[in-house]
Amino acid sequence: MANKLILASSSPRRKELLQQMNIPFTVRSANIDESQITTTDPIEKVKQLAIWKGENIPIQHPSTIVLSADTIVSYEQTIFEKPRNQNEAKQMISTLSGQVHDVYTGVMIRSLQEKKVFVERTRVEFWPLSEEEIDAYISTEDPYDKAGAYGIQSLGAMFVKQIIGDYYTVVGLPISRVVRELRDFGIVME
Repeated sequence: MANKLILASSSPRRKELLQQMNIPFTVRSANIDESQITTTDPIEKVKQLAIWKGENIPIQHPSTIVLSADTIVSYEQTIFEKPRNQNEAKQMISTLSGQVHDVYTGVMIRSLQEKKVFVERTRVEFWPLSEEEIDAYISTEDPYDKAGAYGIQSLGAMFVKQIIGDYYTVVGLPISRVVRELRDFGIVME
């Protein structure tokens, strides 16, 4: 009997990446209050969030594997969450303009027998942006469901001068490493 993967995330981007890899899975979103994790260290926070999301999904069969992840944008050790409004989005994008920031994605893969947790980091450099560019961007829907107020896979791509690291870490799931780690749990492409 093949192992079955549960993605503990409602992120459409994570779903698309797993589908792109031909990995069969089901989705069960973890119902957690992310504000309960109060650490200001971006690496520790993204790791704790991934663990908490994954441990919130019960494993009821030995062939079940749970994959959870979380992504955080950090500039000078300050965490940029998802913006709640246009003012927050503008402040974040303005701060990142012309600068290099870090994007961390924490991942947990677990079964009844074992658990693997890791964090991947990618550095992203933005072009210097005009106020007009920023205002046009924040008037779209793009910034509001994404850490750091931008989506590298959508309109936010126009801000990115260069990246150092895995592009997919910025999208929300370092898929090449995830695929390799899933193999150790008996999950393979179909």
